[in-house]
Amino acid sequence: MMRRCLGLGALGVVAALSLPGCFSNNRHQGARIYAEACAGCHGDAGQGLGRLIPPIAGADYLALHRAELPCMLRRGVHGPMTVNGILYNQVMPAARIDDKQLSPARLTNLLNYIENNWGNHAAPRTIQEVERQLTACPNVGEADKAINLGALHSSKKVVILSVAEASLLR
Repeated sequence: MMRRCLGLGALGVVAALSLPGCFSNNRHQGARIYAEACAGCHGDAGQGLGRLIPPIAGADYLALHRAELPCMLRRGVHGPMTVNGILYNQVMPAARIDDKQLSPARLTNLLNYIENNWGNHAAPRTIQEVERQLTACPNVGEADKAINLGALHSSKKVVILSVAEASLLR
């Protein structure tokens, strides 16, 4: 009986030690993607850059436009947007890592990180929710993959700037 218990105990220890290998190390993936793809413009703490780059920290835009955020990160953005009562009109390139588009899983981790740090509090997203929202992204011409916020939100005419033109405004 004692041998049998020791055998089961040893088997339990082996199983417990091998479990971490069964799970991916994606716990902090959102923070890593933010640091690599977003912090250069939005800042390490999501504070933005004055009136040039909108903040992510405490940004009302995140809650007001939750369904649009996956498309914005996937394709980039241009056109006017109001964040915390301040109008911004710059170009945001698509979030990419190693010049590759982010998968729905990586977008989900990035959004969950952004939406739950620096004073932001949102319900957790699922990969299925992000995939559904990506499927609903508005169609744009092949020459202009960035989302035109003006077209998305209203019929106002929007001035489209290239990244080089936008950098001259800084």
